[in-house]
Amino acid sequence: MSASAEEVLDRLSTKAPVRINSTAALVTDTNKAAAAIDRQRARKQDDKEPSPRKPELGPLRDTDRQDLVSTPWNLLGIFARATTLARQGRGRGLAEHWQGLKYCQALATGPSGHMALTDEGQSPELSYRAMQARELGRAFGLAVAERTVRNRFPDHMVSTLDAEAVLLAGFARSGPRPSLGARPRPDFFIEAWRPGEPSRVFVVTVNGNHQKATRRTAKADRSAFKQLVRGSERAEHFHLAEWNTTPCLLMSTELLAPDGTTVNALQAPGEGLLPARPTTGRGSADAVLSERNLAYAGAVKVPADGHRERIQDGFLIPRKELGWYGQLLARTEAAGQLAFAGAGTDIAQYLTDKQGHKHYKQQTFAGSSSVRDARHKIGPTVYVGTNQVFRLNRIRVEAFSGIAEELYDLLVKGQVEAYRDRTYELRDTYPTSTTAPLWGPVSFGDDGTVMALRVLPTQDTEESS
Repeated sequence: MSASAEEVLDRLSTKAPVRINSTAALVTDTNKAAAAIDRQRARKQDDKEPSPRKPELGPLRDTDRQDLVSTPWNLLGIFARATTLARQGRGRGLAEHWQGLKYCQALATGPSGHMALTDEGQSPELSYRAMQARELGRAFGLAVAERTVRNRFPDHMVSTLDAEAVLLAGFARSGPRPSLGARPRPDFFIEAWRPGEPSRVFVVTVNGNHQKATRRTAKADRSAFKQLVRGSERAEHFHLAEWNTTPCLLMSTELLAPDGTTVNALQAPGEGLLPARPTTGRGSADAVLSERNLAYAGAVKVPADGHRERIQDGFLIPRKELGWYGQLLARTEAAGQLAFAGAGTDIAQYLTDKQGHKHYKQQTFAGSSSVRDARHKIGPTVYVGTNQVFRLNRIRVEAFSGIAEELYDLLVKGQVEAYRDRTYELRDTYPTSTTAPLWGPVSFGDDGTVMALRVLPTQDTEESS
């Protein structure tokens, strides 16, 4: 029997632990899977060299390996915030803005006490299994990655950005529709930042799978290990300033692990440092950003290590362009925050043409895009944003995503540096609860964003408390 809408909302706001697997044994097993992949590729293409991978992979630090305690709704909120600008900056349709809503009934506390897929989550239509693995894998993996970065830089803000939306500004291939082609690349960048100081950038890859692995499953056949190998290959295709100076986090989520959903996590070291920006002038994030045409083929020099120097393809941000790249991250994040609130044409000011400036500049038909037309007071904060009404087991439910009105106004005016200053000042003032009065599950961000869900009241008002 299907759960009622109230039961689903209650499950979404209930905290449960998520298992993290990050050990020396995982590194060994991933290396075995990599060797098997190389042998398989060699049989198919004898003349092809092994794909370069991120060196020095290791487990997460002690505190980062602890179970992640979260609500399903917060995981979906993390996924929603990170993917607002996905699809090359063209994700304006309702289906993409609210892509996490289809998993409202997919997650709950399992028999082991850890988070797991519900019966509904374990039986998606076959055509959607790959999508579910990819998207829920991102929700879990990003939650672990963000916590890891916060643990290392507890006095910084953490922003997660879709890698493709960022890289289009510097590496888009020519053509009627700018794209990165089939070039291997990471999934996300996480920037740890504090106003007036250098930022830290982490490369992140995230995957998920439905494999029910047993003790008899060979290492070379474990989907999680193979996903970590391929994640290592994709992470190796991005570098700041020079080869191997950018830290990375690799995640593979086993949705059907025996003891509940498990995130397998590895890391590689690096500084990932970006220079501090001036608060005004051409170098600030308030300045309109110009596009670049950076080299990809043969761009990365790998120093000699007992062998001759090697040249490989990759997305390399030259040292002289690190300031530009920092501006790009800040402005793309600003666009993502406005898109999360359904800001419409105001988003365009922060994107280059190849990132989708012209698309956001155009007016779209009502009903085909998310529009900033909702305003709610949740706790002490007034949030502005966009909503969507849908039916959950015949009951009308409202989803709302938005940002604190004060921060929204700064972004609409193009004041990114002031927005970042104020966001940092307010970071500890937002609620950390999983629900709010008159709402069901709520996901509050320390960046002033919120995503909330509730059974639609009979008499809906513009502003509620």
